Amino acid sequence: MERLQKDAPSIPLNAEQRAQIAEIDSLYKAKIAEKELLLKSEIAQEQAKGKFDQVEQLEKQLASELRRLNEEREEKKEKVRQPKA
Repeated sequence: MERLQKDAPSIPLNAEQRAQIAEIDSLYKAKIAEKELLLKSEIAQEQAKGKFDQVEQLEKQLASELRRLNEEREEKKEKVRQPKA
């Protein structure tokens, strides 16, 4: 743990930064839920039709969208964490 502190010392967050991070988490949690709901319903429809190649494509799209949203969320949170120069 001490080595980690030497390489990248942690900076305590103030109340405003914590609130911003909580807001970002809340926003992206909603975006992720929306994407999951939309694409999972499409996946279920395609499975019912027996179009399994389309199902596979939608599952890949879902994974890609979730990865993209999580990366965006982490980038925004990191910007909030960065000390102002």
